[in-house]
Amino acid sequence: MVFSGFPLVHPLRPKRSDMFAKEGYALIIASLVMGGIIGTLGWMTGGIPGGLIQGFALLIVLFTLYFFRDPKRTIPEVPANTILSPADGKVLKIINIDEPLYHKGPAKQISVFLSPLNVHVNRIPSTGVIEFDEYVPGDYLVAWHEKASELNERSQLGLLHPSGEKVLFKQIAGAVARRIVYHVTVGDSVQVGERFGIVKFGSRMDIVVSRDSEIIVKVGDKVQGGLTTLGYLPTSN
Repeated sequence: MVFSGFPLVHPLRPKRSDMFAKEGYALIIASLVMGGIIGTLGWMTGGIPGGLIQGFALLIVLFTLYFFRDPKRTIPEVPANTILSPADGKVLKIINIDEPLYHKGPAKQISVFLSPLNVHVNRIPSTGVIEFDEYVPGDYLVAWHEKASELNERSQLGLLHPSGEKVLFKQIAGAVARRIVYHVTVGDSVQVGERFGIVKFGSRMDIVVSRDSEIIVKVGDKVQGGLTTLGYLPTSN
């Protein structure tokens, strides 16, 4: 629930004018070069086969540009105990767990699955200070696998909210993804909705909060990073 008297977090406006995520620049350039080479081969081949080759080259470039798009977003004014979705995608599951890493006890997990067609820029789910960060090499199970959060390549970031509540969020690689990128570390003060990283080519994000948190989304809901409210952290106010 939204608690009266709980301060509001004011909108976070976009600071960058980039159309594409900077983490994708190298692959975008590579796709342009590859597309140009393949397209030239298609032009040299000529006829219907050549046209098909050129079409394939164009698809490579367009998909890469589409995947690494980074749309401007103004984060809405929300109560300070709000949990915003850290990613675009679909709510995969909402479960109670025993979390040994950061909460060290009973907790609630919300998992968001990102298809290759979703925006893959990741955002901070709640305001606070980063207390824990860890990169874990791992397997590449499909992102919806029940063991993906334990076995797959992932980042694990622990955030302490000003109220004392803990929020653990994980970038989890899927069967295709092979590159997790994040730009926060222990001691960083972060604001809800702030851009912090990306997982390339299909992935999942887990958000782990205290068991008493109120979750207002349900399994199957479509969410947008930095825009959709997942729920609210508990507070004594």
